Amino acid sequence: MKKIVPALVLFLITLLPFVGFAEKFTGFFNFSYSEKENKVTLEVDKLDAEFLYVTSLASGVGSNDLGLDRGKLTGTKVVKFVKAGNKLLLVQSNYDYRASSKNDDEIKAVDDAFAISVLWGFKIEKEESSKFYVDATEFFLQDAANVSATLQRNKEGNYKIEKSRSAIYRDGLKSFPKNSEFEALITFTGEPSGKFVRTVTPSSDVISIYIHHSFIELPDDNYKPRAFDPRAGYFSTTYQDYATPFDQPIVKRFIERHRLEKKNPNARISEPVEPIIYYVDRGTPEPIKSALIEGASWWNEAFEEAGFKNAFIVKEMPQGADMQDVRYNTIQWVHRSTRGWSYGSTISDPRTGEILKGHVSLGSLRIRQDFMIAQGLTSPFGKDTKEIEKAKEMALARIRQLSAHEVGHTIGLAHAYSSSSENRASVMDYPQPLVKIKNGKIDLSEAYDDKIGDWDKIAINYGYREFLDDKKEKEGLDKIIQDYIKNGTTFLSDRTSGGGIQPYTSQWDNGENPYKELERMMVIRRIALSNFGENTIPEGAPYATLEDVLVPVYYYHRYQIAAAAKIIGGLDYRYALKGDGQMITEMISPEDQERALQILLQTISPNELKIPEKLIRMIPPKPMGYGRSSAENIKSNTGLTFDPLAAAGKLTNMVFSELLNPQRAQRLIEYHARNNTQPGFSKLLDELVSATWETYLTNGIDGELQKVANNALLTNLMQLALNPNATPEVKALAWQKIQDLKTLASQKNNSVSLSETKAHYAYAVHQIELFNTNPEKFKEIKTEMPPQGAPIGME
Repeated sequence: MKKIVPALVLFLITLLPFVGFAEKFTGFFNFSYSEKENKVTLEVDKLDAEFLYVTSLASGVGSNDLGLDRGKLTGTKVVKFVKAGNKLLLVQSNYDYRASSKNDDEIKAVDDAFAISVLWGFKIEKEESSKFYVDATEFFLQDAANVSATLQRNKEGNYKIEKSRSAIYRDGLKSFPKNSEFEALITFTGEPSGKFVRTVTPSSDVISIYIHHSFIELPDDNYKPRAFDPRAGYFSTTYQDYATPFDQPIVKRFIERHRLEKKNPNARISEPVEPIIYYVDRGTPEPIKSALIEGASWWNEAFEEAGFKNAFIVKEMPQGADMQDVRYNTIQWVHRSTRGWSYGSTISDPRTGEILKGHVSLGSLRIRQDFMIAQGLTSPFGKDTKEIEKAKEMALARIRQLSAHEVGHTIGLAHAYSSSSENRASVMDYPQPLVKIKNGKIDLSEAYDDKIGDWDKIAINYGYREFLDDKKEKEGLDKIIQDYIKNGTTFLSDRTSGGGIQPYTSQWDNGENPYKELERMMVIRRIALSNFGENTIPEGAPYATLEDVLVPVYYYHRYQIAAAAKIIGGLDYRYALKGDGQMITEMISPEDQERALQILLQTISPNELKIPEKLIRMIPPKPMGYGRSSAENIKSNTGLTFDPLAAAGKLTNMVFSELLNPQRAQRLIEYHARNNTQPGFSKLLDELVSATWETYLTNGIDGELQKVANNALLTNLMQLALNPNATPEVKALAWQKIQDLKTLASQKNNSVSLSETKAHYAYAVHQIELFNTNPEKFKEIKTEMPPQGAPIGME
């Protein structure tokens, strides 16, 4: 009898799933899962108690262009369950508008003034001992990641959830003391209308991905927010506080950072109460995994200087742990069909800015792009196999730096784009590989830094150093800022990198002086192009693949061109605060602007645009089984053959689009009006015409390349004259220069005899006449730009 009872119990346990048994999960939220019904029943015992609700993608679509990547965080909200009759409502609190007051009526006045959001309504199925049981299945089967809207916005088609093919994912259900995790396989069906979904799905009318939901306990009240300072290099949490006295700023700003406390607050250096630990994706291959761990670990040095010992640790993810679990700061290795972005995201407390989870996503094809850049620069596939190892090491060096960079975002740091002009002062810049020339050969040994920089230590010191009281904190933080200002360090971030304004905050640039570095890089480019050939590709590779590697070499200086262009009509400035002694604004000297322009014009001269004849002969059309890519290949005007004139045209378009930016043009007009020693927009236009249409057209390839530059200038001028973002003053000068070109082209046409040359000028006159008659038609003309350079590691 004793043997029969256990056997019967075992039999009943194995039978329970088939008779409706619900598996129970206990933790932050208790819930049960019925496999038979594919149903999640949630137990709610915390009415009106706020918690964090986070959604993310546990699997991705695999297209960089769509941005629906594995691990992408898609929303962080402070929510609570509120009882309303026979329902529980999941209500999102509105922390953008608050009253930090002890007066309940004052708090209520603000709460009532701004909307809340009810995210879901659950019917109460059972109530028992102040616990409410609701069917949460439909809630977890919704499009919580806005996948349908993302596909529609990208013109990929109208997709909707197909419930019959969607289900709760049992292995994604977990509950721990401070967080509960839920996951569902969601299937979308629709008619594809774009190219991206078609390239990454086995059946493009069906997209099935896993969407993750996290319920997370809010942190305790022991975290102390730290004041935001625009000079300190941190992201901020902001809100409007209506309890603020009216003579004080209503907007409150605090930096985003992890909680880090000393075991011994009185010690100069102390171990932390709890270290910050990051975990690297187990799916990352070697030697990349070790490079990610090494690069991310650089931050420990900065924390040591801020007074913490062994405060920042990086290790491999534990076996079986979930990358979406809020308990783990993660560095994940994300695969896509094409190279794409890397980024550092966080789950943080919207009330205080405290970071609860750092979540880094690194595109796995990024390292291949760096290897291709090294391959093109050094042509390493000759007899000396050490050259290949050097190219590999450069790619791994970039991965270390990229790991440190993206982790930097997840510990609170913003981009530090002025660092490349200050001897690589921060890993939070976007670094162009620092290539040098040694003994007439290209040297990659210092392409990327092998440590964090001086700015990184300053920033961590500001964000994480502990102080004994509020007074010492304010004094200490002010001293950190003032010390770096006195030492000549600058911090400038994203906002200054766009629009061509700040010459020293460009992405992917190098050097203290943008145009001098451009001049140096052009020398490197010439060496690389002169050596480019059979040894650029491995044995057995089709010769046609030379074009793939040629693109990053031919356009090697593209980002430095953008940096040098920002000198012209640029403005040097700082995030200056009243009383801090920093320079506020300063126009760029006319001499620097003129020198920058001359070097930029040199980049579009026939000598610089020309590709060696021996190389052109080596690039046949792509063979069977090898396709062309918009990211790696130059759009050709000659059918299947490689088109060197098209390559030149795209480079000249890039230069002219930078120089004829409508905002730059307006600044040139304004600055010249305020100070007549500053070059005006008219002067810029005169010099562009002098370097192109006014030059003598020679025969052969040099003459054809000059025609390419001439046509590019005319097209870009027409686009500027029609640009809705250009001011009337800018449009007027552009229009007048177009008319001047008509006169010049007519004169040239009458003075030359070669038919090809006459045709060039005659067609320009014809184009301008059409433009004058019906300019609207020219709005449809799009200038051809170089193949994608970015993303090569951007956020």
